[in-house]
Amino acid sequence: MILYPAIDLKGGACVRLVRGEMASATVFNDDPAAQARHFAEMGFDWLHVVDLDGAVAGKSVNGEAVRAIRRAVDVRIQLGGGIRDRAAIDRWLDLGIERVVLGTAALRDPDLVRRAAADYPGRIVVGIDVRDGLVAVEGWAETSAIGAVDLARRFADAGVAAVVYTDIARDGALTGVDAGAIAGFARGAGLPVIASGGIASLADIAALVARVNDGIAGAICGRALYDGRIDAKAALRIAQGGARC
Repeated sequence: MILYPAIDLKGGACVRLVRGEMASATVFNDDPAAQARHFAEMGFDWLHVVDLDGAVAGKSVNGEAVRAIRRAVDVRIQLGGGIRDRAAIDRWLDLGIERVVLGTAALRDPDLVRRAAADYPGRIVVGIDVRDGLVAVEGWAETSAIGAVDLARRFADAGVAAVVYTDIARDGALTGVDAGAIAGFARGAGLPVIASGGIASLADIAALVARVNDGIAGAICGRALYDGRIDAKAALRIAQGGARC
């Protein structure tokens, strides 16, 4: 299972939110490139970067910070937030971003996702942010009437690399993960799933690793890494199938 440390960008800084509330932002590092180097030095192979301001604005806002991260590290980068059209997809992939995450676009413009996935095999990820079982969009500001599994199934044959499944109620709250619910989503979706939201301990990572056969292919870790609740080396050992807690 791949473990992705999160770099969420707001106002050019690395922040963490609680349950997606922009007003709850805690700044952990005002130098995103330095934070990226720190994660690379810890041994992570991937970064999960989100332009939070871009997710709300519907276009890139923290683009310079993203470019600085790309210049700073050789690790692979998965980028989401405000990527809503083909020009933005092309621009970021041409820049050397390995994968782009399409969330609002997946609901509003599914044909865009399908065409991009066909043209960029393995480089398009669908982001599904879930509140009470329903898909939230526009930087989590709006909740749709579409169920999470229903949306995922629309892309089961599209060639997307994975689905990032974010449990909004748990995101940034350090409440732990519901591995059973995520595994159920993965089975229903029929796609590799990257779990996001709630990871607070090594036990949470182990619980997700135990469900890899259900389709859980990765997990995104944020606040618990930043505040030291989770030791990076131990987390990576567990994610890679080593010692379990």
